Amino acid sequence: MKNLRPICFLVFFSYVQCQTLQRSLLAAALNHTNSQNYLQENLRDITSIMVAQFLQKSTYQEVQTIVEELVDRAEKCKVLKPQESPSECSHQLMTTFLEHVCNNQGMADKQEFSDCCNINNKARLKCFLLYKKDDTEYSDVFQIPNLEQICEVDKENQASVKERYIYETSRKHPFLYGPTILTMSACYETAVRSCCQEENKTECFQIKLEPIRKYVREISLRHHHLCEIGIKFNHKVSKAVELVLLTKKQPKANFSEIAKLARDVKNLHQTCCEGDVVACVLGRSQLMNDTCSKQSTLSSKITPCCALSMPFRGECIINSENDDKPDLSSRPLSRFTEDRFVCKQFIDKQDDLLPEFLYEYSRRHSELAVSVILRVYTVYQNLLGKCCKLENPLECYSHGKEMFQRVVGESHERTKNYCDLREKLGDANFHDRLIILYTKKVPQLSAQELVTFTKNMAAAATKCCPLRDEQRFVCMEDSAKLILGALCRRHEAEPINAGVGHCCEDSYAFRKPCFDDLQVDRTYISPPLSCDQVISLKEDLCKAREEQFQTEKQKLLSNLVKQKPRATEMQFQSIIADFAHLVEKCCQAEESEMCFRGEGSKLIEKCQSLLGHK
Repeated sequence: MKNLRPICFLVFFSYVQCQTLQRSLLAAALNHTNSQNYLQENLRDITSIMVAQFLQKSTYQEVQTIVEELVDRAEKCKVLKPQESPSECSHQLMTTFLEHVCNNQGMADKQEFSDCCNINNKARLKCFLLYKKDDTEYSDVFQIPNLEQICEVDKENQASVKERYIYETSRKHPFLYGPTILTMSACYETAVRSCCQEENKTECFQIKLEPIRKYVREISLRHHHLCEIGIKFNHKVSKAVELVLLTKKQPKANFSEIAKLARDVKNLHQTCCEGDVVACVLGRSQLMNDTCSKQSTLSSKITPCCALSMPFRGECIINSENDDKPDLSSRPLSRFTEDRFVCKQFIDKQDDLLPEFLYEYSRRHSELAVSVILRVYTVYQNLLGKCCKLENPLECYSHGKEMFQRVVGESHERTKNYCDLREKLGDANFHDRLIILYTKKVPQLSAQELVTFTKNMAAAATKCCPLRDEQRFVCMEDSAKLILGALCRRHEAEPINAGVGHCCEDSYAFRKPCFDDLQVDRTYISPPLSCDQVISLKEDLCKAREEQFQTEKQKLLSNLVKQKPRATEMQFQSIIADFAHLVEKCCQAEESEMCFRGEGSKLIEKCQSLLGHK
């Protein structure tokens, strides 16, 4: 399944090797009863995910203590009366949990939830969700303190290794959906058990855990992004995103099937984003079971996935390849731009016409990125909104096809220019160019924030630009939406400037082009800094790793741009080059600190000349 094959191998490996999952493997097709059994067997882990994702500052033992106290309420979800639904039970569990936190003043204060506890239940949950922080404050790598120790723990108590992984992953990734955490915890458990039998445990852990870590980090960003769409934009946007994704994956399915699936998936995302892990697990299970029951009409690519049991079935289907395109020659797309009755449909049944256009366009253009298809969809919607008010609307909207081609062409051209620039400059200089560009656009960000943001943009170019044309195009669009989504969340927490606000809030489809075209913020006045403050020359630089040193250089570059945005790139690079040469020279000297003081004065003078300081 594309670049997720290492993960899928681990998933399959866990089926055939793990005794705890062999019983599940025998059940090829799970129904609602199976889902309930799965819930019963994993209820403690599911409750742990919920608690750790909300109480990110709590220790492992504190989370386990709270889970123990919630078990009685959770146990009631195992045996439901005929008139009770799992969703009602999960809602009661969530309410009980929030009350438990609010009744413990010390816990509420530690987690900074005191304000939330003073409001009613519905608003209380929304308040709690606002305090979730993604894993940027945590280490990017799941740390294993002692391989021999963890193998000894696994030998004595296999459950504790898995529980510890669930705790760490949940608190670091509070928007990662519960079913995914359960899936990856099984993969992790399998990897630990396998590696503990190897002679070279360190190498084994590196090989088997790194794909898990990378997958978790990437899918967590995607889940957080989907949650943001649901909150920031209206339900039609999030439903449109799902409709495109599902149609690209299952182009042979008919419109009514895809529309229903899109509605169900949107509702499931909302449940998962609200932190209701029990309902999220049950909801995904039911959705995947429904999907597998219709696999003959939906997609031929999900058959191997449907043979798997939970929790692997869902992750497999989500990452499955797009099905082959059907023959659509008998249903030309031109009917949306050439039929004289389009405006009647648009006025009478807009909520039917527009989604159907999105469906038909998506199944014909699975090679395009979701965001680009949404741009075409937005252009079509705006075109009909304008044309259907005219006396001769057909003459107006008959130009739609050329407009769609222009949207796609412009999006391709932006990616081509971006990759051409990287190839021309090389990775290091390309990153520096991005720092200069975005420091001028969003100077309100700290130098560290700008370095991190542009590092992600440069990394996306390094990953995507070497790919073939269509793959490169989709890869860049897909990466940009996640990176810009993170920037928009930063703006939401602490407003940056009006330009960023406009790009984040105006149109989800056109967010990337908006940021591409964002102009220099000429309203920004940087707090005056002396060159002594901008340039840090300390012996600590000699102990820094190469990556840390590069970061210091780039922070210097960003701070120089803030102080003198009208200076040329050559002037900035001259100081950066002198800074690097000075550090290299002084770190080789016997008295580094004395070298920095003596030689550094020349660099400070050059900086003062650039900034116009005496």
